[in-house]
Amino acid sequence: MSFDPATLKFDDRGLIPAIAQDAQSGEVLMMAWMNAEAVTRTLETGRVTYWSRSRQAFWIKGETSGHVQDLVDFRVDCDRDCLLLQVNQTGPACHTNRRSCFYTALRDGEEVELMAPMGG
Repeated sequence: MSFDPATLKFDDRGLIPAIAQDAQSGEVLMMAWMNAEAVTRTLETGRVTYWSRSRQAFWIKGETSGHVQDLVDFRVDCDRDCLLLQVNQTGPACHTNRRSCFYTALRDGEEVELMAPMGG
């Protein structure tokens, strides 16, 4: 069965959440938004492309930073309203220069930083 991005369930802004996961370790790296064109570009190029809500523009992960995400596997959830992108991540995934955007945990009601920014 061939895939058609139009079969995905986009929100009222034409967006769908996309979770990026490290293909080797399984670590969740980040969440961002895609529209149908970003989905198509990602599948055609193998470089993960998101839609920036703040800039209203396509955003190829790592285009300016060099911290690219190469697509390994593209998965659609059971409701077709969320994507899981398994990627090979070069460098940090987070704009704060951390490996993952999910570096803050709650421990006994307090926020705890789990990882520092990466060097270099």
